Amino acid sequence: MNFGKNPPFKKFKFYKDLTKDSFCGLDLGDSFIVFNSIDNILYLIYSNENKSIISYNIIDNKKINEIKNAHTKKIFNFRNILDTKNKRDLIISISYDQNIKLWDINNFQCILDLTNINKNGWIYSACFLYNNYNIFIITSNSNYFEYNIEPIKIYDLNGNKISEINDSNYNTYFINTYYDTKLNKIFIITGNAGYSTSYDLNMNKIYHQYIDNGNDSENACTHDSIIINLDNEGIVKLIESSIDGQIRIWNFHIGILLNKIRISDSALYGLCLLNEEYLYIGCEEKVIKILKLSDGTIMDNNLIGHKRDVITIKKIMHPEFKECILSQGLHHDQIKLWINTD
Repeated sequence: MNFGKNPPFKKFKFYKDLTKDSFCGLDLGDSFIVFNSIDNILYLIYSNENKSIISYNIIDNKKINEIKNAHTKKIFNFRNILDTKNKRDLIISISYDQNIKLWDINNFQCILDLTNINKNGWIYSACFLYNNYNIFIITSNSNYFEYNIEPIKIYDLNGNKISEINDSNYNTYFINTYYDTKLNKIFIITGNAGYSTSYDLNMNKIYHQYIDNGNDSENACTHDSIIINLDNEGIVKLIESSIDGQIRIWNFHIGILLNKIRISDSALYGLCLLNEEYLYIGCEEKVIKILKLSDGTIMDNNLIGHKRDVITIKKIMHPEFKECILSQGLHHDQIKLWINTD
């Protein structure tokens, strides 16, 4: 939806904690996921300290299921996709055990366990790729040992490795895909410990590296990045958060830095975009800060209530409260529901 140059700004207030046992193990985004299922359930999927995967019905305010000992170590990352061909909701989970598991959430069964993906380093992120009516899993690269860099790997849902992509010399902390309708192309986007990179999947090569040559922090890294298309400008933009406290906005297709805005002197984490204009940003300062993208204004309406670093932020459409925000802080800081006060 295009709101023109003056999209409405919505004020949110803390409503309640949705969880009592959720656990966020790493300062990386997607520590929980939320989606409308094929059977019309508004799911919240999260993990606890006991390595369980818990599904929660947000509308009915109750747990649906708990998959106990889903991994051998704590879980820190989720992604989801609707498999329309087989009429099922799929999620992947990533754990400290360095396995990626694929789950059919409609019957709570594990249908694939990918092991030994990166033999020389960590898996920090993975996501789904939808291409030619087929679904694949993309895993992040790793650079734990400089002499043996792990590439990005693409698997089918039977666990067969389809291809590899040589990434940067940095660990990848965030990976996602972007489909450009005008170009009819799929891009893979990685947020690395140094700079972000996009790959043209059709050409199987690097599209751009988004390097801030004027970066004043040698150890800046991207924790989360999203692609947006501002209709009133017609420019596809990549927005990234960084541990150096800055938001960087890039022209995705040209690869140039459009704007750099200091939000904090501390680390920034997960991002959530509302009305194509207002960027909600998780902060090490235990608050959610809000940036107006059109003019770079940092709003005064911080969302205050977390006890730890705010890692993941998601927007939902609640049947009672309409557009709302969910957020989670590090470790035992619970998943919070923020409702619109307008």
